[in-house]
Amino acid sequence: MHRTPGPGLLEPVYERTLAYNLEQSDLSVQTQLPGPLVYKEIKFEAGFRLDLLVENKVTVEIKSIETLAPIHFVQTLNYLKLSGKRLALLFNFYCKYFKEGIYRVVNNL
Repeated sequence: MHRTPGPGLLEPVYERTLAYNLEQSDLSVQTQLPGPLVYKEIKFEAGFRLDLLVENKVTVEIKSIETLAPIHFVQTLNYLKLSGKRLALLFNFYCKYFKEGIYRVVNNL
């Protein structure tokens, strides 16, 4: 999946191909899952979106950028807290070798 179509494409390409591969492995995958957010009296039905949710347990955040910044890790952790999930994988597909772009983010483990 990383070799074909290759690194450096837009995030939706990797989101869809990753979802497809996981589904082919008989895993449950939801894409662009909206998460509610409440701020004081304001309720947002989609205050954030999870790129992928696998088996209703693991959140996958997908990036395709030259260098991840600290905010990307904070964003992923915030998504975990808001969704009540405990484990996320942050994937950056811009790397030459995919294993260089895999990061685990945990919430209260």
